[in-house]
Amino acid sequence: MVALVYSHSSGLQPNFNRKELHIMKTKNIFTSESVFKTLLATLIGATTLSGCEDSSYLDVDASDRPALSAFISFVNARPVNENLNFWTFTDKISPAPIPVNVASAYYPTVFGSVQINFTEANNTGYKASYQFGNSPTFSATGRPNGPIATFYHTVVAARTSSNKADSLILFYDDLKAPDAGKAKLRFVNLSPGAGTLNVLNGSTALFSNVAYGRAANSSLSGEALSAWSLGPFQSVNPGQYDLNFTNSITGNAVGTAKSVTLESGKIYTVFTNGLIGGAPSFSVSTIEHPVK
Repeated sequence: MVALVYSHSSGLQPNFNRKELHIMKTKNIFTSESVFKTLLATLIGATTLSGCEDSSYLDVDASDRPALSAFISFVNARPVNENLNFWTFTDKISPAPIPVNVASAYYPTVFGSVQINFTEANNTGYKASYQFGNSPTFSATGRPNGPIATFYHTVVAARTSSNKADSLILFYDDLKAPDAGKAKLRFVNLSPGAGTLNVLNGSTALFSNVAYGRAANSSLSGEALSAWSLGPFQSVNPGQYDLNFTNSITGNAVGTAKSVTLESGKIYTVFTNGLIGGAPSFSVSTIEHPVK
């Protein structure tokens, strides 16, 4: 069963298989204190994911509890020279427009069934809008999955693989500290038209067969499916990585090489962006995530 992490405004389907998804009407899922506790118990007690939940929340009297939030970092990865604002429903979340190939801080947002939108800085019309989430927890069968309370997420504004429409992609971020002496690295292919990529460190294979809009080594269905599997971080040795890319079908070189330095104890996402043979040209960007 495929969990949704990719959507767009035109109605076209992403590269991976899934049934057509219908927009869900938003409704208040917390109709009573008992329902609220039940859902929180499901979220905090039943999930096996670690590193992003606050199990002390229910130990505080209801009247003294702080607002419960999901946390989202927004990335402007469109090959379009326009800064972007991000919204949940009609609330603007990004305090200032986000430049191209830049990630915002993690902002607290609503969770569960959430409409996420983005606009260009000087316009009010949504370039893409999607209703994520039909559950307060991650579900392998109910979809699309959306923001989860107390968890950290990255939402990317991108284009479809054909570069004909705008898209939104959601990843869950496992921000627990890397193992001792290691860094954590996620690679995402966000260069429209580049095809499925192999990633090499010099001449050594690092990641293979990364389709557009996907993270390396991601799982969207089957026994390996979990929130973390949609955009997994890999444990890697710190140091300098001389990244270069090849088309996984033809073996031809794609774009230009880029050197990045990964430090021990830190968490990174590296993503390709831009266009092959167009403007802006193919490039590589790096995000450093906070350790939580």
